Amino acid sequence: MWAAMTDETRQGPGIATREAALKLLDAVLRRGMPLDGALDRAAARLERSEDKALAHAIAAETLRRLTDLDALIDAATAKPLPPDAKARAALRIALVQALALNTPQHAAISTVLPLVDGGPRRLVHGVFGTVMRGNARLPDVPSLPAELAARWAEAWGNGVVEAASRAVAAPPPIDVTLKDPATTAEWTAQLGGVSLAPGHVRLPPGPRVPALPGFAEGAWWVQDISASLPARLVGPAPGRVLDLCAAPGGKTMQLAAAGWQVTALDLADARLARMRSNLKRTGLAAALVTGDALTFRADAPFDAVLLDAPCSATGIFRRHPEVLHRARPRAIARLAETQTAMLARAAQHVAPGGQLIYSVCSLEPEEGEGVATAFLAQHKGFAAAPITPGELPDGIAPDPSGQIRILPGTLEAAGGCDGFFVARFIRPA
Repeated sequence: MWAAMTDETRQGPGIATREAALKLLDAVLRRGMPLDGALDRAAARLERSEDKALAHAIAAETLRRLTDLDALIDAATAKPLPPDAKARAALRIALVQALALNTPQHAAISTVLPLVDGGPRRLVHGVFGTVMRGNARLPDVPSLPAELAARWAEAWGNGVVEAASRAVAAPPPIDVTLKDPATTAEWTAQLGGVSLAPGHVRLPPGPRVPALPGFAEGAWWVQDISASLPARLVGPAPGRVLDLCAAPGGKTMQLAAAGWQVTALDLADARLARMRSNLKRTGLAAALVTGDALTFRADAPFDAVLLDAPCSATGIFRRHPEVLHRARPRAIARLAETQTAMLARAAQHVAPGGQLIYSVCSLEPEEGEGVATAFLAQHKGFAAAPITPGELPDGIAPDPSGQIRILPGTLEAAGGCDGFFVARFIRPA
């Protein structure tokens, strides 16, 4: 959609960065790509890491504020612009810079105008001026896309929608999982953070993660508190465990650190390469296998199997605001079908007396509760293994059925956590 700029245009300071931001938004909103996955290609012309980071920040903040930005644009135009119009996209990034990223107005508009030509250029300049002269502001609490807000209100209530709106206002804090939970007090002090649970520390804002003490030595890795729960629930007793859809590898490292003999399977070689690097950094060991969870065959059953299944990822909207605009009911239904098939396949790898844990970073009940309920109905050889409050960090509790459903608003006073669903099953001996 976005043609490359001419050399003459690119000479303008900061303009190439805005072009990259526009390409990122196009990749997300028109082609359904994840923001991080589209960055390298969209920012290929940028040489400095700082410029790439700025392009990402502009695009991410635009996605967080998209509904409210569009409301400002629509109020200042006599005729609504098409959702995919280049003028609308240019206005979005100009306004988000001026109203949310503290960019001076002249810089916000002057770095965007060269990206549009002819009539659209005059339109962008005029609408931007109209909005800014009206002393427009973006609300402190962003508005969620209407369709998504209605869906979550129906599933979880208006309180959850309001909490989600508050949560999306800013990027979330960073959590780390410690290789040795016994060192929690030591690393909490060294990192200047707050302990959320034994073996888990929430970092304060500050230096980049690789510059922090303990990173190079492999004492910890980045992992949201919610994402740490599935591996926590396996327990400490060593044995053989299969981690399906294992990337980015946090669960694999948790299990290895707890003494389990881990086989970690993922479909993507590139993601396993990153896992291999993290295992080397932390001094942990696991057998990494490239393969499909739907077709993988093991030589022997496992004492425990974890399936953190591919999903809509709506629970991680704070870190990846593009999911707010990508998750549609049809796609959610397809993903739930895939999860159902994966869970059935994963069950085949569980030894008698073993456990099976299913999780998704989704806020859609079709992907969590619906899949778990269907599994128990279709697999009489398995029973629910209810999760107890004593197994969980303070502030996170199982629901009455013994499953975990983490919704927006959980741990909000401490900075919140990702949305998640976890269920545990056992195959009787």
